[in-house]
Amino acid sequence: MKVAIGSDKSGFPLKEAVKQYLKDNQIDFEDLGTQDIEHPKGFFVVAPELAKQVQQDAFDLGILVCGTGAGMSILANKYKGVQAVACESVYSAKMARAINGARILCMGGWIVAPEMGVKMAEAFLTTDFLQDLEEWRKEWLTKAAATVHDLEEDMFIRSEE
Repeated sequence: MKVAIGSDKSGFPLKEAVKQYLKDNQIDFEDLGTQDIEHPKGFFVVAPELAKQVQQDAFDLGILVCGTGAGMSILANKYKGVQAVACESVYSAKMARAINGARILCMGGWIVAPEMGVKMAEAFLTTDFLQDLEEWRKEWLTKAAATVHDLEEDMFIRSEE
């Protein structure tokens, strides 16, 4: 698995904690966001760059961190097939993958403490779409995913444009 991660200035400390988790667990990742707190990239720069690369399958999954997680989520969701979700708990991060097939976890550095953020990232990265769900729910969500895919065809930015 290859993971893209990025933050603006507000999400920098949380992103750094998650990066350490990725390093400690030998997860292949690339930091596309703010590298130095004195020279931050805005959420409006980081989110589109990371979302485009996830959309093009350069990365399997992504993690974006800003102040609340909302700005990153709004922008990343402009890209077809990305499904970015702003989460504030381990459960929501896990269910974003299991139920929604989300490909980008968004978190708020003003809201989520580093220890919680690491647990959320772990839950997100170790859960697959439909994992641990009942058979009836798997069938229903598989059909729902196909419907969402069809709806997206004319709604979202295509990175090749």
